Amino acid sequence: MNDHWPIWLLITIVAALAGCAAHPLHDQGWVIPRPVAARFDAYRSPTDPPDESASPPAFNEPTGAVTLRDALSAALLNNPQLESFSWEVRVREARTLQARLWPNPEAGVGVENIAGSGAFSGVDSAETTVLLSQLIPLGGKIRKQTRVAEIERDLAGWDYEAARIAVVTEVVRALVQVDATQRRVNLAMKNLELAEQVYDAAAKRVKAGAAVLLERTRAGVVVETSRIALQRAERRLMSVRHRLAATWGSTTPAFEKVAANLDAIAAVPPLEVLENHVTANPDLARWTAQVSQRQAAVELARAQAVPDLTAGVGARRFEESDDTAAVVEFSLPLPLFDRNQGDVLESRFALAKARADRRAAEVRVSVALATTYQELAAAHAEAQSLRDNVLPAAQEAFDATNQSYQQGKRGYLEVLDAQRSLFEARGQYINALAGYHSAVAEVEGLIGQGLDEFRAKQNHDKDGNETKGHTE
Repeated sequence: MNDHWPIWLLITIVAALAGCAAHPLHDQGWVIPRPVAARFDAYRSPTDPPDESASPPAFNEPTGAVTLRDALSAALLNNPQLESFSWEVRVREARTLQARLWPNPEAGVGVENIAGSGAFSGVDSAETTVLLSQLIPLGGKIRKQTRVAEIERDLAGWDYEAARIAVVTEVVRALVQVDATQRRVNLAMKNLELAEQVYDAAAKRVKAGAAVLLERTRAGVVVETSRIALQRAERRLMSVRHRLAATWGSTTPAFEKVAANLDAIAAVPPLEVLENHVTANPDLARWTAQVSQRQAAVELARAQAVPDLTAGVGARRFEESDDTAAVVEFSLPLPLFDRNQGDVLESRFALAKARADRRAAEVRVSVALATTYQELAAAHAEAQSLRDNVLPAAQEAFDATNQSYQQGKRGYLEVLDAQRSLFEARGQYINALAGYHSAVAEVEGLIGQGLDEFRAKQNHDKDGNETKGHTE
């Protein structure tokens, strides 16, 4: 054995290098998507880090008439903020990988009894020790720190899902704003055309001596204000187009227009039904995981108070007698002063804070749902009333008044009042439609699923009840 002691050194080196083996990511950081826009592919970062010199991947930016499907597909695959959250999931996965690893063993070589005096001069009395030592974590540290890292990875997954739903909500709201602004531009054009027609009628009446010059002047003011309103709407359209394009990471819109159906409005499900599904909100689900993470952190902090054992084994060669002997060492820190008291107390405070934050989040989401629901219900009722009652009446009143004015039976002030009422009603209708669809997007984001699913279920239950009633 005395001639084989270098083998111990080789074993030590091999054992030390064994911990350097690569471990692939398990790709477990993604949570199950909420139903909102779940059928659309969303960006997920690859398991391998990208080459720093590589160019960002190109994508086909939406052009022509953009539908909601086009906008969602482009945004979910190319939104820069969603990509950032996706990489954070990979970061947490890598931390989970690291948390599972044991500390590396240590290899050491020591030489004693050399360069002394008398019999210990030179190296004839040297004692050479080759030692392999390993820190052995006690108290379940590896398991508990892995658990903390896994929950932090899951938190990143929930943050990604919340960001995905936020992108969906932003896309819908931006698309609605573009479509509504397109309608305002068209409305402004019609209003300008209508104002010019009234101006021409007033001019003819003034020329014929049937009206005073002031009527034509007033009609001219309406024409100019209508032209200013058109220019303002066109500038607003440029702004909201950029906002929509930004959702898929573009700074210059390449599309011509959006194709949305704002006129499609449907009945709003009862608030009580929606409140039962608010737990699907990613922010609330996240806080459940956050509390679990803080609880795991408390357990880890307590485990870290347990001292770790260091065990060593090796061989010692005695040059003087040409003998070799085994060496075994054990060491254990004495927890006299540092028993991790501060970290344990901090983790317990953090747990209490997480529970309070979860309750605050529950209240915040519930209030947001109730508030947005009222906005949704009000916008639905307003749009329905404007469409069915106000707009037809305003149009009929203006047509009748304008015709009577041209026949000399009404004064210009009556035409001006009817015209203003029609303009305002048209604008209010567009605003109500935009408010309705924006509120729908907000509510769907808060409950994590589409309102159409509730309507379909309600219709199914209604049909089932009616069928059951007939059979009985």
